[in-house]
Amino acid sequence: MVRFELDGREVTFAEHPTTTLLQWLRATGRVGTKEGCAEGDCGACSVVVSDPTTGRWRVVNSCLVPVPSVAGLQVRTVEGLPQPHPAQTSLVTALGSQCGFCTPGFVMTLFEACHRTDLAPGWKRDDQLCGNLCRCTGYRPIRDALDAVAGTHPDDGLTPRQEPFAAVALSAEGGTWSAPTEVSEAVAFLAAHPDATVISGATDLGLQITQRHTRFPALLDVGRLHELRGVSPIADGVRLGAATPLVDLEDWSADALPVLHRMLRFFGSRQIKHRATLGGNLCNASPIGDLPPVVLALGGTLVLRSVAGERRVPADAFFEGYRRTARRPDELLVAVELPTAPTTMRLGAYKVSRRRELDISVVSACFAVDVDAGGIVTAARLAYGGVAATPIRATAAERALLGQPWTEAAVDAAAALLRTTFTPLTDHRGTAEYRHRLAANLLRGFFDETRTRPFVALSDRPTATVSEAL
Repeated sequence: MVRFELDGREVTFAEHPTTTLLQWLRATGRVGTKEGCAEGDCGACSVVVSDPTTGRWRVVNSCLVPVPSVAGLQVRTVEGLPQPHPAQTSLVTALGSQCGFCTPGFVMTLFEACHRTDLAPGWKRDDQLCGNLCRCTGYRPIRDALDAVAGTHPDDGLTPRQEPFAAVALSAEGGTWSAPTEVSEAVAFLAAHPDATVISGATDLGLQITQRHTRFPALLDVGRLHELRGVSPIADGVRLGAATPLVDLEDWSADALPVLHRMLRFFGSRQIKHRATLGGNLCNASPIGDLPPVVLALGGTLVLRSVAGERRVPADAFFEGYRRTARRPDELLVAVELPTAPTTMRLGAYKVSRRRELDISVVSACFAVDVDAGGIVTAARLAYGGVAATPIRATAAERALLGQPWTEAAVDAAAALLRTTFTPLTDHRGTAEYRHRLAANLLRGFFDETRTRPFVALSDRPTATVSEAL
């Protein structure tokens, strides 16, 4: 049995660990939180959960949150707000509620916005709302409602506690959930349960629960391992904790590693980035994952640990096949180490999808090219997603660039080699030919952006991840 605080009252849970928070809320009569897509796309199920390490509220998709992951935390739903809350009043005043189905989710997103201090840039307000869909096309008044309450910090009496995570263990209905606070305990669990599934934010694994109705027999939750959270300097670079929420990496990377920030900006909604982690995106090993190309291009190293000790695997050797990695069943990804890039390094990250926000990549890419004072390429790492069974480097194109001047002709010659390097598939997102052309054009676009400067940040409201400021 696990306990957590729901709308100010302690509740208990003793069902199968794969039961989602949304399923449990609605089954227990708390139907103010809606089910729309059950995939984390529509935001109708949004609730806020406390982050005890920062004392902040985080808006999340309750359809993707297994109940044991909120053990010991505070959860607030639309029914648990002081009535009426300023977030609700602002929607009423701005006429932002139309059919009303999506409104509870918008209220919870606006509730988090009330307590944020960093929503001055326009793109951040766009980002705050992009995880909530309004099918009545009421976005303008909803945005007006957000503008009215963002950063106002109303005296609503809802301040989350700040305290260390506590360990959680649950066995019920044939399922086992373990959420230790020490890595030694986590790897011991993996050694004792070789078939256990590692879970962090469940933004991908949750789809197997809601869409395929999978009931995993043993789950190891790494979200409470303090060693796996946060960013720390190392001798020749930086160490990123594998279980650090992506929204935290996004905040850190804005100044510290802008090329990562550029990719994270359109990774997914805020609800998704509050739960998703770097380690989850890498170990998922999807060929269209957005972060593997960044780690590959930056020459990252993945740090794995088991009861036998620690080993380091270069990102180049980590992805072994379709959704298959070098991580052994008894190992845990604890961190990713990235070397410091030279100040002369030209960097760019790109994601092409059918829509700008909250969509899966057709092709993603990250490039790192070093050019000396004479304009000659001295190093090149060109990494892609969506063009092969795994995230992959374009090594033939890299070799073609080395020793050549950083010119349009040299880039065109390298781009021509991509066609013989990649074997993309044709699917509903794009044909193989489209992906071939896209891969080449992204490299050409990168050259245009970095012809005279090492990096270009996205503008406040871009139309794509290719910068408008060429």
